[in-house]
Amino acid sequence: MLTRNCLSLLLWVLFDGGLLTPLQPQPQQTLAIEPRENVIHLPGRRSHFQRVKRGWVWNQFFVLEEYMGSEPQYVGKLHSDLDKGEGTVKYTLSGDGAGTVFTIDETTGDIHAIRSLDREEKPFYTLRAQAVDIETRKPLEPESEFIIKVQDINDNEPKFLDGPYVASVPEMSPVGAYVLQVKATDADDPTYGNSARVVYSILQGQPYFSIDPKTGVIRTALPNMDREVKEQYQVLIQAKDMGGQLGGLAGTTIVNITLTDVNDNPPRFPKSIFHLKVPESSPIGSAIGRIRAVDPDFGQNAEIEYNIVPGDGGNLFDIVTDEDTQEGVIKLKKPLDFETKKAYTFKVEASNLHLDHRFHSVGPFKDTATVRISVLDVDEPPVFSKPLYTMEVYEDTPVGTIIGAVTAQDLDVGSSAVRYFIDWKSDGDSYFTIDGTEGTIATNELLDRESTAQYNFSIIASKVSNPLLTSKVNILINVLDVNEFPPEIAVPYETAVCENAKPGQTIQTVSAADRDLSPAGPQFSFRLSPEAAIKPNFTVRDFRNNTAGIETQRNGYSRRQQELYFLPIIIEDSSYPVQSSTNTMTIRVCRCDSDVIVVLYVALRRQKKKDTLMTSKEDIRDNVIHYDDEGGGEEDTQAFDIGALRNPKVIEDNKIRRDIKPDSLCLPRQRPPVEDNTDIRDFINQRLQENDVDPTAPPYDSLATYAYEGNGSVADSLSSIDSLTTEADQDYDYLTDWGPRFKVLADMFGEEENYNPDKVT
Repeated sequence: MLTRNCLSLLLWVLFDGGLLTPLQPQPQQTLAIEPRENVIHLPGRRSHFQRVKRGWVWNQFFVLEEYMGSEPQYVGKLHSDLDKGEGTVKYTLSGDGAGTVFTIDETTGDIHAIRSLDREEKPFYTLRAQAVDIETRKPLEPESEFIIKVQDINDNEPKFLDGPYVASVPEMSPVGAYVLQVKATDADDPTYGNSARVVYSILQGQPYFSIDPKTGVIRTALPNMDREVKEQYQVLIQAKDMGGQLGGLAGTTIVNITLTDVNDNPPRFPKSIFHLKVPESSPIGSAIGRIRAVDPDFGQNAEIEYNIVPGDGGNLFDIVTDEDTQEGVIKLKKPLDFETKKAYTFKVEASNLHLDHRFHSVGPFKDTATVRISVLDVDEPPVFSKPLYTMEVYEDTPVGTIIGAVTAQDLDVGSSAVRYFIDWKSDGDSYFTIDGTEGTIATNELLDRESTAQYNFSIIASKVSNPLLTSKVNILINVLDVNEFPPEIAVPYETAVCENAKPGQTIQTVSAADRDLSPAGPQFSFRLSPEAAIKPNFTVRDFRNNTAGIETQRNGYSRRQQELYFLPIIIEDSSYPVQSSTNTMTIRVCRCDSDVIVVLYVALRRQKKKDTLMTSKEDIRDNVIHYDDEGGGEEDTQAFDIGALRNPKVIEDNKIRRDIKPDSLCLPRQRPPVEDNTDIRDFINQRLQENDVDPTAPPYDSLATYAYEGNGSVADSLSSIDSLTTEADQDYDYLTDWGPRFKVLADMFGEEENYNPDKVT
């Protein structure tokens, strides 16, 4: 440091005889003086330009950093050519560090640094100097700036600001594979000397890695580094300044390098055979054992897939991979039975899922092992011969009758006897009993199919040697129907035959109904009773389809001679025991001429459902008969008999109504007896009251006849007015049951029903 200060002083003496001239600061210049003349403005006078001699001659000064001397460090000297050494000039200093870092001798102009400086903290200082007259305190020269630059010394070692470092490189990488680049920073001046020129080297980590001394790039130095041998490396890196020369300062950092895994190892079973013991009672789908292949790789490179090699014994088992442990979990696909087979042997293959093509040449990335499973005998409950027992029993079967049996066996090696009992939770009414040794089921009460047609309960079988081992089976008992009711003829019970019928004509088709329930469906047969078959006017033809036809046996029938015939028909079922009944069919002889056909045709075309006549006044017709003859009073027996209104039955017995259609031509109607028709009485009384209070009633005697049709007539009106039905609503299938005389009508209406343009099919 002393040498440098002397050099500065020497340069200052040599240039311009120690005269200074104010110049602009030039921090990057070396020691050089460029003399020049400046145009200045003299303070305190009128502004004018004059050429003056250069007043300040100087260069930038240098001061050593980190100066540790006992005396203040000399920096330089300021001098003005106006200073004649008479003590009339005073030197002042202002700017960066003036008075705190730098001081100036006011008389001599010597500048000193009064404390140690750090270039890395502040590399230079800009100050201003001035010479003033001591007496007048006026400046003798214009103020000028100059720079004091802190001279750098190598006092900072290189530092790794980002350290320590963490890096990784795949295992088995070739030599020279890039790992990481490190960088050290030196705070010294990079433009001055070699204080900041850094060189990198490896202090620890050889021979595995190398580093470029200039760039700090770390690379692999050995081939085929195996992660499974060594995974972690700690490398110590040094950065030294002064170009690595002796005396330079150094800094270090640590780089932790990890070898990442690649799939360079196949899975391997630690042994060639695995022995497993499995109880025969193991449920299907349960895990019965685990095997494991070892793969030294890591992560997905160590993922293993297990498969059972097709062969003997493997079809009862399955194997899956436990993703957490990479074990092969063997599961049961089918039930085991110690008594059937006691051991199974098969092979298992383990292979990697994610392969690396670079290592295919090493060999197949798979391994196989043998698995031997021994089935362990377990004390099991009895086994029923069927999963479900279905039995049948007739109703009213005597109590104690055996209706079936169940069988259960102990299939274990040491076979045990079996006991049976009914599960009372499912058969709380105790309709059946079971023999505990034989397993036979018998009735315990009389059964009624109409009350309960089916019973469902459970039978439990337990081992005598271990009663806690039980099994259960369902019993389904169907109660069969006993043929208790005879069949009966279905409606209609009446039919008609025309007077001009021919022999062999079918005038009616009959069917039967049975209250008994036949599992196979009803099977009925029809025939005439023996007494009716001697000289039959009609016969019965069995169609063998649960229906029969009533056929004529005569050539014409006389209504005057006999209007009604009673035909006894025997109907017999096919159940056990066979039941039969005699049903009487009433046959009415009718006059089936062409006029009747026309009337019936019109009636059927216009029939409608009719409300009760008393619902409106329009349904009542008043007939007023006027005559001049007063009649013979009570003795006139030819007058109108009003008693006929009170007893409509008299009219109905003597004449046929003309305002309704015939009821199924001439089929008999059920006529309820009319003792005292109260609605007719009320109707007449109402009309009498209306006429009594009517002021327009005629003054002469008259008889008002009210044509009342009665209530609830089974005959409908022939009128189509206000008809509530349409022709499409009518069903004329019954015409086919009226015999051959109505065949034409049946065909006509059948064709109209078949031809329905409004019908959508």
